[in-house]
Amino acid sequence: MSKPNVGVLGLGIIGSRVVENLRQAEHEVFVWSRSAQAVPNFLASPREVAQAAGIIQIFVRDSAALLEAIRDMEPVLKAGHLVMNHATVSKKATLEAAKLVEATGAAFLDAPFTGSKMAAQNGKLCYYLGGPDLLVERAKPVLEASASKLLPLGAVGDAMVLKIVTNLVSAVIVEALSEAAAITQAHGVHLERLLTALEGNANYSTLIGMKLPAIMNGDFEPHFSLRNMLKDADFARELAAEFKIESPALNVTAEAMRRGVEAGEGDLDFSVIGRR
Repeated sequence: MSKPNVGVLGLGIIGSRVVENLRQAEHEVFVWSRSAQAVPNFLASPREVAQAAGIIQIFVRDSAALLEAIRDMEPVLKAGHLVMNHATVSKKATLEAAKLVEATGAAFLDAPFTGSKMAAQNGKLCYYLGGPDLLVERAKPVLEASASKLLPLGAVGDAMVLKIVTNLVSAVIVEALSEAAAITQAHGVHLERLLTALEGNANYSTLIGMKLPAIMNGDFEPHFSLRNMLKDADFARELAAEFKIESPALNVTAEAMRRGVEAGEGDLDFSVIGRR
């Protein structure tokens, strides 16, 4: 059977690598991004991408960009289209996007992901999926081109909540790691020894293994930008505030990240909060 045409909106760190994986899996891929790029099948608008492809993957920056792209596609969306949002946006924007898409007769899948640049490059993303089982099954052949795991996690909106709160955990861990590194250095202990100590500790994780060496080496090449992690932290604060849940660790971490963005570090990796 022929493989479906796929449209990808957004050619940033993740979207551009997903496109390469889709093409290696022999999908015909049509793309659009805010900044024109010299890549095959680059089209002039989201609307033109939707005219060329029945399955659309969206990797834009934020809630406003997601809704703008969907409104541009609205006139040409119809039954048979499947639109998947992978951008981390607010729960409110996720539900609004689903409503707009479904009003056209098309289907919508809430599909944020976890994994950064190298995971995308190696086809090892993990997609959190919110939506009916039938849509998840339809999406599998496309998502598997860039993923090692597909996790159905409930209804539209549920997957986005889980994506936001898991990023909350990552941000707080890296802030704690940066504080630990600063204290370690201040007392004249080499950071290599902190890494050795953590490797033998129950709290060691893949995240610590990635981010502490970055802090040690001053290597903040973006795998997941500080600006995007701050955006997600603010979404988490909104979710907490909705039910009057206190979130002191999140608040401290968000403000540390905000200072970094204001200092011009927003496009660096979020581990830059460990630079003192």
